[in-house]
Amino acid sequence: MDEVQLAERLIAYDTSRRTGIGLATDFVAGWLEARGAAVEQIETGGRRCLVAGVGSGPVRLVYHGHLDVVPGHPQQFTPRLAGGRLIGRGAYDMKAALAAMMLAVADLAPALRGARLDLVVVPDEERAEPGANCTEMLVRDGFRADFVVCGEPTDLQVGVQAKGVLMLRADVPGTSAHGSTPWLGENAVLRAVDLYRRIERLPFASESAPLFERPSINLGRIHGGDAVNKVPDACRMDIDIRYLPGQRPEEVLRQVREADPGARIETLLERPPADVPPDHPMVQALLRAAGAEEPSAASVGRDGASDAVAFLEVGVPAVEYGPRGGGHHGPEEYVEVESLPRYRRALTEFARSVARAGAGAALPEVAP
Repeated sequence: MDEVQLAERLIAYDTSRRTGIGLATDFVAGWLEARGAAVEQIETGGRRCLVAGVGSGPVRLVYHGHLDVVPGHPQQFTPRLAGGRLIGRGAYDMKAALAAMMLAVADLAPALRGARLDLVVVPDEERAEPGANCTEMLVRDGFRADFVVCGEPTDLQVGVQAKGVLMLRADVPGTSAHGSTPWLGENAVLRAVDLYRRIERLPFASESAPLFERPSINLGRIHGGDAVNKVPDACRMDIDIRYLPGQRPEEVLRQVREADPGARIETLLERPPADVPPDHPMVQALLRAAGAEEPSAASVGRDGASDAVAFLEVGVPAVEYGPRGGGHHGPEEYVEVESLPRYRRALTEFARSVARAGAGAALPEVAP
């Protein structure tokens, strides 16, 4: 089974739903066990994740992938090939990367010595609700490694930084009136939209960092009003802010609250930025393995967040590295087919090079 065939199989599961996640988890566990991996199934918070290990040695590597995807139209779960692209929900984020990671584990299973490699597969990286996800609970319970590679989209470059996450809910009040005389009331929906536009112009929104031009701000959900012939007197707006390394979430929150003191602002989810030194020995080893397949491989920053942060918070260096593609979370999400075998080979060579070095005890830690 090659990378495309395995990715197609994974895409075909609707893993925006609990049932699909369960079926996909069963498939992945059975596939890995059949190819020599020791698979442990772990229940955390009522959700099931997998840890599939191969090899042995003083260094512990982790490849990290997630099965869950954001919701899509039914046809997006029927993968298709067109113009050198594999198209479907989760192709880029990150089922094709997970397929290549699974195949890399199978490649390494027979003879990896000098390092242990665990493939961690979780069902809930995409969730935006408050509370810990599976990766955070695994780390909280003592799961550790010398280095972690998350297969998030990076176009065959190595993501050493990622923006932080600050998801906010704004409850904006208004004053109701008859729809025929809107000037007698205050429209809460319009006031909420005005607040969003002011947030886009706040001082934090114009700042930059070496690997990022600006923070990201998205109005993800908005709801207001209960009748078409009535001026809405309440509006709820959920905003997704991705702030930069070096910015403080409490300062971002302060600025947002000052933009409309009459609105009630609460935090739904907060995750810190990811940051690993590009000269870290493991990063350099991964860059060498990636560069053998992709001459333009370099250290980059990612706008999106990932479970890498859970490891970084306890001092475990973690980066993001995935195949080429585009359109993640969009209607035409795709991965470039020619990048998949290159990605698989880079993952395999990286693990082998670390195993050959056998330098686990000498690796410097990244401060949490």
